[in-house]
Order: sequence, then structure tokens, then C-alpha cells
Amino acid sequence: MSDGGGGGGGGSVRQRKKSAGDGTTNRQPRKSKASSGSATSSSRSTAQQHQMWARIVLMVGIAAIVYFTTFRTREKKFATQREVLELRTQPLDCSRPYLDEISKFSGCIPNRCGRFVSDKIVSPAEAGILLDLARAGFELGQSAGGASILDLHSGALSKGTQFVNVYRLPEAKKLFTSQHINVYRHVKAKVQQAVAENFRLNVDALHLTHPTFFSRLTNATAKTIHDEYWHAHVDKETYNSFHFTTLLYLTDYGKDFTGGRFVFVDSEGKHNRTNVYIEPRRARVSGFTSGGENMHHVEQVASGVRYAITISFTCDREYAMADPKFALDDEEDGAEEGGEGVGRETVP
Repeated sequence: MSDGGGGGGGGSVRQRKKSAGDGTTNRQPRKSKASSGSATSSSRSTAQQHQMWARIVLMVGIAAIVYFTTFRTREKKFATQREVLELRTQPLDCSRPYLDEISKFSGCIPNRCGRFVSDKIVSPAEAGILLDLARAGFELGQSAGGASILDLHSGALSKGTQFVNVYRLPEAKKLFTSQHINVYRHVKAKVQQAVAENFRLNVDALHLTHPTFFSRLTNATAKTIHDEYWHAHVDKETYNSFHFTTLLYLTDYGKDFTGGRFVFVDSEGKHNRTNVYIEPRRARVSGFTSGGENMHHVEQVASGVRYAITISFTCDREYAMADPKFALDDEEDGAEEGGEGVGRETVP
């Protein structure tokens, strides 16, 4: 019997235990905690992603700033077309190879390397006569690719994709007059004197050298390597004879042509550089030492026609040449020699 009475009390206890152990009333809070934890985890994950993207954007911004401040090209105008300059100079340190070589020539060592520009060396009237000479010469031949040259010393004249000897053309006898000869020689002498004065040289130690020539540039598409005048280069590396380079401009930037500015490329450390521009002006003369300190190029002409003369000088007598004699009856064909001497790097 006691077993029966004990059984009734045990059932009540078991029921309470069962109710206490029923997951229905106690699981719900656990579910709520799991759901809250999942939401918190999701929020943290989203925040971490935002932080990651913010870091990426910041790093990209920093990289862009570093790039544009480290790899920079600045622009500077050395001489504009509107200016009329008595003399403007920019001294530079000579490149080591140039200095080592030129040190061999007594009386021809510059006090310092660099560049100059002046509108007072050659008169507009003299420039006009030389422009007439250039135009007359180029009527007898022009490059098919837009960069034509006329070398009065060798007789080399661009024609199509080749060179001819202008002194072999019968028409040349009617074009080159004694006035042209005299003005050309007189201008060369004045430019030579200006180089000697600006770099403090003995003028007698400075010699005209090859190539010295007229150039005519247009926007025609290049046909040969001779037409590609816009590549940066160093004159001394192109022509061993060069020690000093000068340019005489015969037409005006912004009036007779657009584009076609002369550009010095100055390096400043490994990644920075400055492009220094000269805008051509009729009768303007620019001169510079021909070493690595004066790397340069010419912008492509955008429209019109650009005329100029390159007059080059050497300190080495071995490379000296006489003034042109306009020997129209000379039987020696110098066109091939002149054609080989004028490449894409020589056009001013």
C-alpha cells in the first residue's frame, strides 16, 4: 500500500521535473540570444568591410599623391613670341662627358654651360632676306613628310623621300644671288661673335661645322626617319663635331605657324623634369652648349610653315668648314654626304 501512496506523490514530482525540463519555455530566450549574437556579428562584419574599403581608398589616395608629386613635368617659358629680348641667359652645369672633351681646346672652354636667347643679334631685314633665300630654295624640293632641309654647304636638298644636290639643278643659278651670299656670311659671323661673348670664348677658336642648314617644317605626316624631328636628343651625341649650337628663326610662332616651339628638357632628379620653351620669333637667335645639359626637341608643327636655320660650331679644327661659295658649276655631288648628315635629331 505504501507503494501506492508513494506512487501518487512520485507522479507529482515527475510532472514538475518534466515541466521544469520542458524545452518549450526555456529555449526561447536561448534563441533570442543566438539571433542577437548573429545580428551583432553581421554589424561587426559590415563595419569591418567599411573600414577595409576606407583603408583602400586612403591608400590609393596616398599613392596618387606620391605619384603626382614624384613623377612631375613642369613647364617654363624661356622666351615668348611677344617679347623683344636684348639678352636672356640661363647658366647650367656642363655634363661631365662634354666638359671632359671641350677641356682639350684652349680658348674654347665655356666659363659655364647653358643657353641664351636674343632678338638683337640679327636684324629683321637680314632675317627677311634669308627667308626669301630659304623659300626660293625649297621651291626646288621639299620632303614628302613635312621636314625639309637645305644645306648650302653640301648642296643637300630634301626632295620627296630622298636628297638631291641643289647645285646640280639648273634653276638654282637664278635663285642664289650675291646678296644672299653676303647676308648669309654676315649673319653667321654675328652669331659666332654672340656665342663667343656669351660663353667667354676666343672667337678665333670657334669654327663653323657641318651640318649648318635651313629647315622647313609643316604638319605633314612623316614619311621617313628624317621627318621625325620631335624626338628629344642631345646634339653632341648625334654629331661628334658639335660643341655649340645656334638657331636663327625666320618666322613667327602664333602668326606664321602653330605648334613648333623649341623645348629644352631639364631633368631634376630621377623622376622630375621641366620643359623650357622658346617661342620662335623672326630674327630671334638662341644658342646653347651642345652637351647633355641641353637635351631638347621641337614640338610638332600643328599648322602653317616654320622656317629656321641651324648654325653649328666646333672647337676642333679638324671638323671646321668654310663658308658656302654657292658653287653652282661645281661637279662634285655633295648631296649624298649632306643627306647622311641630316637626321631627325638635327632639325631645330
